Amino acid sequence: MKTAFLFSGQGSQYPQMGRELWEKYSGSAKILECGSDIMGFDLKDKLLNASAEELSQTRLSQPAIFTVSLLALNAARENGIENCAVAGHSLGEYAAMYASGILPMEDAFKAIKLRSEAMAKAAENSKGAMAAVLRCTREEIESVISEIDGFVACANYNSPEQTVIAGEEAAVEAAMAKFSEMGKRTVRLAVSAAFHTKLMQPAADEFKEKIAGFTFSEPTCAFYSNLYGQKLENLPDMPDYLAKHICSPVKFADELNAMQKDGIEAFVELGPNKVLSGLVRKTLKDVVNVNIENNETMEKALAALKG
Repeated sequence: MKTAFLFSGQGSQYPQMGRELWEKYSGSAKILECGSDIMGFDLKDKLLNASAEELSQTRLSQPAIFTVSLLALNAARENGIENCAVAGHSLGEYAAMYASGILPMEDAFKAIKLRSEAMAKAAENSKGAMAAVLRCTREEIESVISEIDGFVACANYNSPEQTVIAGEEAAVEAAMAKFSEMGKRTVRLAVSAAFHTKLMQPAADEFKEKIAGFTFSEPTCAFYSNLYGQKLENLPDMPDYLAKHICSPVKFADELNAMQKDGIEAFVELGPNKVLSGLVRKTLKDVVNVNIENNETMEKALAALKG
């Protein structure tokens, strides 16, 4: 069965995530030690003791989610689960880069540290908002936001049933009101920044400069890109790619469709929560769709993949 590993994005965090994984799997200690050394704080302590509010802060949520994604990847590999493709949602693309050999663990953690700091700073200097629009076509959404005063854009094309818009707070609120008039449901996201839009350009510029000296290797398996919505055929200028990644919409639904078209039959979400599993369910039919975040979900995944 051709299997893809999917990696969680920001917003999937919760207190004590990953605990069962590091308690059970021997390879976890190396991940936690490497990450703690680079981040400059004890990741295990933060995962155990940080409140939901603390975990929601970009400077902590990004390294925390990345760490749990690597713990889940390690657990999957220790259980013999093999993959031929990877993809991540936004932040999750960094775990995908590690899983596919584009970046070694130490450099991946360094990139996460630099990215989270740059994005947190940009968010503080440029207040914005994000909202999910449900059961509305891409064309309808793009038509509505094109008529809104101020800046608002599509940030995440998550599934046929969910697209996230982002921009200046007043513009996002105006768009939400317009969708409500149309009978469409919207959900304001608990963030204070417009991720994956031009409002993140200062973060992109800072990040690109700081990772200019990193070495990126060709992936060892198929790597599907948020930026292009399809498989990455050739490794681009990665500092430039990752800077654009911060400011560009996430074409996740396109990636899922491309993976299925390429013969992927099973999708395994690795990391906290099951947000991506939900997007797979809403986008694709006739595939195995599981997540791994603790011992219970591991057992369910193993049973489903064997079936």
